[in-house]
Amino acid sequence: MDVHGRIREVLAETIKHDRGSAHQPLSEGDFVRALQRRGIIDDVMRDLHFTQVCHLLCLIFLGGKAFLEHLQDSEPLPGQVCPTFMLYLHFRNQRFRSKPVPCACEPDLKEGFLLEIHRDSFGDGSKMVDATAMLSMCDAVHLVLIKTDTSGETTLVTSYFLDWRIVLGSPSCKTCFAVEMMGVGSESKIPAGVLTVSLELFPPLQETLNTDIIVTQQSLERQRTAEKERLFLVYAKQWWREFLEIRPSHQSKLVKIFAQDENGVNRPVCSYVRVLRAGRLLENPRQAARFVSLLTHERAPVVGGGGKQEQWCTLMAFLCRGKGDCEDHATLLCSLLLGFGLDAYVCVGTKVNSGPHTWVLTRGTDGSITFWESLTAHRYLHRPIDPDAPPLVPQPKPSSPYRTVGCVFNHQTLLANCQPSDAVELCVFDFQNQSRWKAMSEEALKSVCAPGSTASLPPLPPLCAPSLDPAEVSNHLELEMRFLVSEHRKDLDVATVWDDHLSYLLSSALSAYEMERCTGVSCGNEEFQDAVRRAVPDGHTFKGFPIHFLHRNARRAFATCLRSPFCEEIVCCRGDHVRLAVRVRVFVYPENACAVWMMFACKYRSVL
Repeated sequence: MDVHGRIREVLAETIKHDRGSAHQPLSEGDFVRALQRRGIIDDVMRDLHFTQVCHLLCLIFLGGKAFLEHLQDSEPLPGQVCPTFMLYLHFRNQRFRSKPVPCACEPDLKEGFLLEIHRDSFGDGSKMVDATAMLSMCDAVHLVLIKTDTSGETTLVTSYFLDWRIVLGSPSCKTCFAVEMMGVGSESKIPAGVLTVSLELFPPLQETLNTDIIVTQQSLERQRTAEKERLFLVYAKQWWREFLEIRPSHQSKLVKIFAQDENGVNRPVCSYVRVLRAGRLLENPRQAARFVSLLTHERAPVVGGGGKQEQWCTLMAFLCRGKGDCEDHATLLCSLLLGFGLDAYVCVGTKVNSGPHTWVLTRGTDGSITFWESLTAHRYLHRPIDPDAPPLVPQPKPSSPYRTVGCVFNHQTLLANCQPSDAVELCVFDFQNQSRWKAMSEEALKSVCAPGSTASLPPLPPLCAPSLDPAEVSNHLELEMRFLVSEHRKDLDVATVWDDHLSYLLSSALSAYEMERCTGVSCGNEEFQDAVRRAVPDGHTFKGFPIHFLHRNARRAFATCLRSPFCEEIVCCRGDHVRLAVRVRVFVYPENACAVWMMFACKYRSVL
């Protein structure tokens, strides 16, 4: 609505016209009356919809400074494409994002957000939350700053938890302060930049709290959390010693109890998995697996050599960035499958020919075990080999790409594999059998991993509905691809004639490919083949080349396509009566994750 811009205009006018020659200071009431005259207050109140009586936290960013990585950046010219910063927020099931601003040493991150502060229990929804209840809410505002470069690649700049309760002790429930944002991963101890933040509570409290009370509450929460974490660490060490005493070879097994997040904080692995329901955004477990596989796989960046830098991510940082390592994919998929009512676990082990890896396992009520590869959405039915069976008894062939498994975990269970061999093909996943799996105490895990158990546990963000219009982005990308094909053929001194009807027919094939990726079932191919046969006259040849991408960068996609000799043959086709076709279909999922399908085709008269 650009409320800020409209208010600034009115204020400038009011100062100019109402002060006159007397130079009288204008009061807040004068400004409010001016805004009412213009109808701005009515517009704002009409467009704000709040579900229940609640306090509102107005969080305004007043700009950034000291983002020293961009000290040398020059001012972007008007219309010039440049890297951008975008700020994402999550607070008590509400998510927001800022408009993109050009990256700079002092980025123009000036934007306001209204956050609802409501009760947890639905029965008291009609009552306003009082100061004491707000003080006991330890949910921080999670801020995630993402940098997007000119090619569309995203980088996580900072992930920060803002304790907003300082506003409860500020005069008139208003305060303004600077927040030093630290870097992530190996740079988590180095400042990334500073954001100036203004907080205001509406309606203000009749009586603000004493600052000492707020400080004491925060201190008590920290002490309680530290004590719970200390006790869990003592228990985890004892549990690990017992596990090593079972068999000396257990020392080399991949058993993961703690993992570092983007801020360098060590957290129990079970805290990375929660029961996540996607509302109406995802229809079934297989569609959830497809969605997770569309988030780009990228290992945590490492400065210099030294192999893989392990960094797990909070769910908010992973979703905002739209890419992460296999651990981020596996914990998200496991959370979604738990939400769909499946008995799901994350497996930590190794993959054939590629070292450490994580994937997801589900157990059916009939005892069947299914592996889910979170990076591809492939599913594998697991049938273990019986090493004690007679030599002539046929054994199942390994169907999955996984080699060893050291442990499995979900939001309330962690089990270490204590079978003689950790080879996946020999592994029996009967978790109740204590001679095969050593379980951690569920009570101990609950004390540090259950939602709300500690103040340091990041809150679970909801998934966001896509904001992209599939038809619009498909059309835009298709026009770009047509232009690139025409230009490429112009360089080869070949004319380009498009066949719109043939292009349209390719849609059904692309739709069938995506459905197959989602469900594992192929359908609609007969109709497509029949339509193509009818569209291609006798004596003509048809060639088609489908390809799949996870990004919407036309030039990058076209360069990839030309690397395939089949596609190059179609794009550069010469001959008699050549007609070209291209169809692009973008399937949009939550968080604007996209499956991009393209098909290039040509038909031409065959000349012997």
